[in-house]
Amino acid sequence: MAFDGIVVADLVHEFNTVLTGGRISKIAQPESDELMLTIKTPDGQKRLTLSADASLPLACLTEDNKPGPITAPNFCMLLRKHIGGGRIIRVWQPGLERIIHFTIEHLDEMGDLCRKDLVVELMGKHSNIIFCREDGMIIDSIKHVSAQLSSVREVLPGRQYFIPDTLHKADPLNVSFEEFLPLLTGKPMPLSKAVYTSFTGISPVTAEEICFLAGLDSSIPAKEYSGDVLRHLYNQFCIYFSAVKENRFSPAVYYDGREPREFSALPLTHLSGYTRQEFASISDVIRTYYSTRSQLTRIRQKSADLRHVVQTALERNRKKYDLQLRQLKDTEDRDRYRVYGELINTYGYNLPEGEKKLEALNYYTNEMVSIPLDPTRTPQENAQRYFNKYNKQKRTFEALSRFCEETREEITYLESIQTALDIALTESDLAEIKEELASTGYIRRRQTRKKEKIKNEPLHYISSDDFHMYVGKNNLQNDRLTFDFASGNDWWFHAKQAPGSHVIVKTEDGELPDRTFEEAGRLAAWYSSMRGSEKVEIDYVQRKQIRKPKGAKPGFVVYYTNYSLVIDSDISGIRKAGEEG
Repeated sequence: MAFDGIVVADLVHEFNTVLTGGRISKIAQPESDELMLTIKTPDGQKRLTLSADASLPLACLTEDNKPGPITAPNFCMLLRKHIGGGRIIRVWQPGLERIIHFTIEHLDEMGDLCRKDLVVELMGKHSNIIFCREDGMIIDSIKHVSAQLSSVREVLPGRQYFIPDTLHKADPLNVSFEEFLPLLTGKPMPLSKAVYTSFTGISPVTAEEICFLAGLDSSIPAKEYSGDVLRHLYNQFCIYFSAVKENRFSPAVYYDGREPREFSALPLTHLSGYTRQEFASISDVIRTYYSTRSQLTRIRQKSADLRHVVQTALERNRKKYDLQLRQLKDTEDRDRYRVYGELINTYGYNLPEGEKKLEALNYYTNEMVSIPLDPTRTPQENAQRYFNKYNKQKRTFEALSRFCEETREEITYLESIQTALDIALTESDLAEIKEELASTGYIRRRQTRKKEKIKNEPLHYISSDDFHMYVGKNNLQNDRLTFDFASGNDWWFHAKQAPGSHVIVKTEDGELPDRTFEEAGRLAAWYSSMRGSEKVEIDYVQRKQIRKPKGAKPGFVVYYTNYSLVIDSDISGIRKAGEEG
């Protein structure tokens, strides 16, 4: 995630376009470190969210209205007193800093026109919202920073506002080659790191993009490149930032499958493995990115207990499986004991009493073998001793083979639960997985008066040829999808020998175009433990060929004839039902 100076520049451009001239009609402080301003503009009412949250600082236009507390905090009351009804006359950014100034014109107590600045600093744990007079004197801030908290700058009423220059970074919008060169060559570090540690407002992902556009290896220090190569890098650097100067932004979110990984105000061409989705504004990008990420984060937090249960059971079963395999290996010589017994019965009739071994021809292999004997026993007793050993190991082998198969199935089942947890996007998904774990005895079912029915539907996609494709999100849903929803001629897809979802493609006559087969295969690859792989083998067969063994765990099926295809797991081009094509 790159909330850098370039993103802020795009926000400033958007705010200037949309909010300049607008009047502040409402001011709320829904959280201790967050403001929501309602602004009346010629184009209608706009809402502006400003957050100084240390873990998630942001500024964007939003359509959501977040109610504030019944009693407004002091900072909110102060802003209402001074700038309630005020007019935004300018939004600006100093250099390429992660700072936004809102210059607001309003009438003071005497009815005189005056200006004040609302400064939003989006700097991670140092983020703040500071209210200043026109001369830079701080009136108040949403977070007070005393000398005990910071030796660099106090943010308190009555102090002068300034931007601390602790890192001594250069302005990328106004740097000459003579300044550019020593900044990079003087740092014994990879080129990309030298770029983002030398210039204001550049994030690591932006530095990687600049190196990529210049065709340079970002891991090599700048001093190892020639002057001509660095001149080429500088030219590319200037071209890149000319888009910022000219407000030629193209905001977008970059997805890994359905999960957002990065967002930016300018193209990130080096992220070729991700899918790029463009948006009309940077506010749309920020809202989409953070809402999706927060949803994923919330679900992962809520699934932590279930993941712990599954992981603990998996580790226990894997240890048990390893022990069973070692014990099974100890039974590999069981047939040798049977042969020893047979050879003693065949050749031992004339053995002298007290003999310690028998040299005999193994008629199964035509090789001579030496068979140890107990000199206190007769040949018949020695033979019986080996037959007993053989029968014991045979029984052990049969039992262990069965136990190994059961444990292997248990591991596969638990891995399928893990995959379902990775796929889960809603609380209904987690509720269904929890119900499954309770039904299979991994967790204790909570005693309730009435069992609540979980409403949860499979994922629904539309192929390029307009065929409906459905994806089960967990084992219970896989069973319902395959055995209750699908009909005999429908096609069933699943990643070969990997935990994952059942994918059903609906068709009346059993005919599908090749492109739909490929898209369904990609869905089966993505919604499996092979997600992200470039080559995944997919089994597919018509639903009428699928069977569920009696007593099998949820999601487990068998089939004895199938087709296979090898496909990647990129589903970015596949349309979800309800989305525009």
